Amino acid sequence: MGLVDTHCHLTFEPLAADVPGVIERSRAAGVTSWITVGTTLEDSRRAIELAAGHEQMYTAAGIHPHEAKDGNAAALKELGELARQNKVVAIGETGLDFHYNFSQQPDQRGVFAAHLNIARNTGLPVIVHSRNAFDETLDILDRSGGGLRGVVFHCFSGSADQARQLLDRGYYLSFTGVVTFKNAETTRAAAQAVPLDRLMIETDAPYMSPEPVRKQKPNEPALMIHTARFLADLKGVDLDTLVETTTHNAVTFFGVAGVRLTA
Repeated sequence: MGLVDTHCHLTFEPLAADVPGVIERSRAAGVTSWITVGTTLEDSRRAIELAAGHEQMYTAAGIHPHEAKDGNAAALKELGELARQNKVVAIGETGLDFHYNFSQQPDQRGVFAAHLNIARNTGLPVIVHSRNAFDETLDILDRSGGGLRGVVFHCFSGSADQARQLLDRGYYLSFTGVVTFKNAETTRAAAQAVPLDRLMIETDAPYMSPEPVRKQKPNEPALMIHTARFLADLKGVDLDTLVETTTHNAVTFFGVAGVRLTA
């Protein structure tokens, strides 16, 4: 099998200190490609550099909503330049986080809208982070004028009704190990509402290890196999079908090359 971890942070410690080991364990578990996602300009630069040195590793360039306070005109101009670097396959993660409000909400909205413009100008899809801001996130997307190559809501933990609203707009939904948690009935209902051809899987490593290894810290791409098995059971399909379909979705959505559907 050849799963794609569509959202991880391999520049974050402690994963960054052991990238060769992380990759080796990941490949042994059947997760053979990775998109390491930037959260600041500096982190995006590190992610681009890291991906350049590893086969089947790609990156996304973005300013996380937590860091939107730093998203001034100069920063956004540089982000647009980073987005054109080799192996950058998406813009993000970007969006709104009204749970923590580490950046003021007007700043978050403005920087999110700017990311959507960069995505349109570069022809790249968008990785969206939305927490306690679903309606506001959709409003900005709806008013953005279209023309986006693709949108994925990462680490989706909303309701089935919210999932259907995203599906109606042609968006993808990506699930982490949260879907395996015992108290995640709402997330599981949402996953059941998502057809296989709109489903992706991620770790969001180093965070949120899945059951039955939830106590293992840090989370890493190798552990995504547990989420894949869980989702296969939840969706009533065999693991090979889930792997082939979700990997095909990732390859198509991000336009990544050289990712094998089987290994």
